[in-house]
Amino acid sequence: MILATNLCFRTIPTTCTTVKQQKDPPHQLNPVIPTKTKACECFDLHKELIPYEKAWSWQKQIVKQKKSLLQEHEDCPDTLIVLQHNPVYTMGTGSSENYLNFDVKEAPFDVYRTERGGEVTYHGPGQLVMYPIINLRNHKMDLHWYLRTLEEVVIRVLSSTFSIKACRIEGLTGLGPAHGDDFAIVYGNSTYIDRNQKLAAIGVRVSKWITYHGLALNVTTDLTPFSWIVPCGLRDRQVGSIKGLLQEFQSSTQYAEAVKPFPDDYQLIDISYKSLIKEFSEVFNLEIHQKAITVPEFWREDH
Repeated sequence: MILATNLCFRTIPTTCTTVKQQKDPPHQLNPVIPTKTKACECFDLHKELIPYEKAWSWQKQIVKQKKSLLQEHEDCPDTLIVLQHNPVYTMGTGSSENYLNFDVKEAPFDVYRTERGGEVTYHGPGQLVMYPIINLRNHKMDLHWYLRTLEEVVIRVLSSTFSIKACRIEGLTGLGPAHGDDFAIVYGNSTYIDRNQKLAAIGVRVSKWITYHGLALNVTTDLTPFSWIVPCGLRDRQVGSIKGLLQEFQSSTQYAEAVKPFPDDYQLIDISYKSLIKEFSEVFNLEIHQKAITVPEFWREDH
């Protein structure tokens, strides 16, 4: 979990340029591993709304392909998918329906129980979802390291792009049931800022050291659907978004000038996306190669 210790906004960029990393980051908990940079294919659908079931099936298909490559002792490169979802609730492998504030038979949106770790969460427009499908043999075969490194990506995005300084709160990370080398990683309690607002959630699965599922960052998300669940099973935490936080501080006298001009929703999504890609690339020491896929092509493929 992450709690901001200091909030200090500078002018927010309104163009989709990559923000340079600060020379002196506020934390060094997860230094980049000094190994040779490896390639990572990236499917960029960050402006698109992709049904959850489609994306979930696509992930499992890619995992299956990577396992086959490993069995053949062939190179198994990393993959990254970034997208938005239509409104949906997802639950982890051991999630409790007690955290649903509605009858599951009369749910406001589709509800999927998945093999990831963690409790129920919501995905919807304005939330950037990042699915790293990576071979931890290429990095570090340590599940806690992987969680901390995903967490580091979000911390750096908040810090380098929006000057939201955050620190970790320990004790809310764990491993779910393991079946051989198949783990559900319980990590729903992720990125927090001032007033304990929850900006992001992390829940992953690792099978034969191949990761899938991932993280979700609330950028311009309508937060109303979160009120119909207990997000990640935490009753004493609020949910927030980058947009909401910026607007709150824009309305204050102290920060009114600092956040002008204020980006619109599309710009804020693009800014956040570029920052996520940049920080993911640096923290995981990967060279990102964009791999084009259009929505019509996506529907035609057997994902």
